[in-house]
Amino acid sequence: MSDVTPEALIDAARLAASHAHAPYSRFAVGAAVLLADGSVVTGTNFENASYGLSLCAETVALATANAQGRLRDVVAIGVVGGAITDAGLAGDAPVRPCGRCRQILNEAAQLGTGDLAIHCASGDGTTLETHRLSDLLPHAFGPADLGIG
Repeated sequence: MSDVTPEALIDAARLAASHAHAPYSRFAVGAAVLLADGSVVTGTNFENASYGLSLCAETVALATANAQGRLRDVVAIGVVGGAITDAGLAGDAPVRPCGRCRQILNEAAQLGTGDLAIHCASGDGTTLETHRLSDLLPHAFGPADLGIG
């Protein structure tokens, strides 16, 4: 298993968040997915004028891992977000994956290594909390329910 720390994942997610395309909400989110070999894949939110077509950072990072043929290798994710200011991200509340992202994370978890660690940080860096995916999405529906995985 990798020795990538939750703090290192959050640092990678924070760097990704600096590239967010968030002109409408002015709220940047970055995600960093840890793969079984210790490599990290990142993503950031990408808003669209029609709002409903916007992409979450977690989804972008997981889709990138999948495009590399690595969806089954996901073992953890770090997520950070906050209001965009001249000084960087703001906000002292940790950002957690939305319901849609939790479901997409569950897809990777059930196809791969199992219950994922999800590290959630605040924009200002003062708060870091860790959850298991099963705690954030109890009784999840996924590939195993369809006999896949």
